Amino acid sequence: MARVAPLPNTLSASFLNMNEKEGELAMVEKKIIPSEYIPDVDSRIITIAGRDYLEVNDAMFTFYQRSMGELSPFFLALRDEKRVLGCKCTKCSLVRVPPFMTRCPDCNFTPTELVEVEQVGVMNSTPPITYFATSIFLHMAPFGRGRVILNGADTALSINVYTTTGILVPGLVKKGTEVKVIFRDNRVGAITDIFCVATSELTKKQIAKKGLQESELDWSAAVEPKLPPADDKNVALYKETLDAIKAIAARMNETERARKDIAGWKRSIQFKTAGGQFAIEIDDGDFRIEEKALKAPDFVMVCEDPKTLLDGLAYRGALTDSIIMGKLWISKNMEFTTIFKLDRMARSLVREKKTAA
Repeated sequence: MARVAPLPNTLSASFLNMNEKEGELAMVEKKIIPSEYIPDVDSRIITIAGRDYLEVNDAMFTFYQRSMGELSPFFLALRDEKRVLGCKCTKCSLVRVPPFMTRCPDCNFTPTELVEVEQVGVMNSTPPITYFATSIFLHMAPFGRGRVILNGADTALSINVYTTTGILVPGLVKKGTEVKVIFRDNRVGAITDIFCVATSELTKKQIAKKGLQESELDWSAAVEPKLPPADDKNVALYKETLDAIKAIAARMNETERARKDIAGWKRSIQFKTAGGQFAIEIDDGDFRIEEKALKAPDFVMVCEDPKTLLDGLAYRGALTDSIIMGKLWISKNMEFTTIFKLDRMARSLVREKKTAA
């Protein structure tokens, strides 16, 4: 195992990303709190036990700066060099990852040295899956949170777990599963700069590559579930349900509260059922259902019974629950935020009706 010298001082992490816009590179400033999480100046009336109460949007600010301290070399290695470091006791050779000890407590506080460990390891436990995250972590859901023992390390590193096969479901990654550390394309020097996926989802070349980035993974490789053949019954159900879904979409477009739920959000979704397929278009407050096949959808949703979507949009059942229970399949794990927005629109439509009544 090679010894690693402490990293040199570097400039502080920049919160500017390079985004392609009109063929040129433009600097886009990233905020600690994304704009989509900041509510508009607004007020509303809520009714509790027959009495009306005024509810207003407000805010409390507690921004601060914090130092990574002695863990700075670890986070700088993640950010700048796509390496994972640990600390090795110079006496017992125990390697702790991350390097949270400068002296070994088991060897009378013998000094430790920084070493690099491999980026493949095994899960130390079965990771629980977070589907319903707080607003700060909403863009990351669903994700597993587990501990991986990397090759060359003696302690487990806490890390998020994802999949390229669609939605992360229980049993996909468990204790003993071999995983690979993946680096975010845009890194700021935080533990969320890395995550892991099962090596069974990667090629041998990807497994061997050091510093593999998320953009190098094939996130579109998820295998769609097979649907039964389109018969008269399935086609009739599809047409009947599609008309009802279009009617709900029209009401959502007329409801300001529901339009706000998808303000600033743009997605083209292909929805496939046993009786046919249609497109869901979300365009900055606009919500449309069109009976067509998209050439390059942002992601695909598959469901044998289209009433699952209808019930979700009609607030007779959450789409998120349908995904967790395996009734509804989506092709990209990272698009769970879109599903949350659809569920929120359904709630907003019902709340608007109650307020109007």
